[in-house]
Amino acid sequence: MKFFLDTADIDEIRAASAWGILDGVTTNPSLVAKTGRRFDDVKAEILALVDGPVSLEVTATDYEGMMREARALAQEGPQVVVKIPLTPAGIQATATCTKEGIRTNVTLCFSANQALLAAKAGATYISPFVGRMDDIGNPGMDVVSDILEIYNNYGYETQVLAASLRHPAHVLEAARLGAHVATMPIKVIEQLFKHPMTDLGLARFLADWQKVPE
Repeated sequence: MKFFLDTADIDEIRAASAWGILDGVTTNPSLVAKTGRRFDDVKAEILALVDGPVSLEVTATDYEGMMREARALAQEGPQVVVKIPLTPAGIQATATCTKEGIRTNVTLCFSANQALLAAKAGATYISPFVGRMDDIGNPGMDVVSDILEIYNNYGYETQVLAASLRHPAHVLEAARLGAHVATMPIKVIEQLFKHPMTDLGLARFLADWQKVPE
């Protein structure tokens, strides 16, 4: 499983990169807005830091506007994956991007049927929003499981990118199901390190080390 960091915060990206486990980054307009910085500045810094896939989202809602943005973003660097919403115009843009060799991440997916549309359009990634589905009483991991089953049935190459992951249990279940990618905020990655027995064991080792004669 690949780990993507869901952020536009440069310091968070630097921290996760230093751990040696970061495979890529996903962003969206809300995350960029939280930085209080210009999108062009944020984009340039992220692309300078990250060698793996970087999802950058279009903001147009019409096909022509999406394609203008997608083509421009794709010129920014080989890491760029254009993030496109799962709407009729978005699926049309995804299909065109596929024909033009532009990688895509179809976002705001909430059903397996939607994911099937994205795969038929040739999306590179599909992003089911697990946490947001959980919020409305629709178990998000059930949808991830359905998507993986359908893709396996027909040999679709679209990768399942489990998104809106809120806690380590989400990461564990996505990995068990076989999702290709998990994208998460840095606090969730930090929680993956944590276990009380690790802390206790380390404290005991260090205490015992103090008893070793010099």
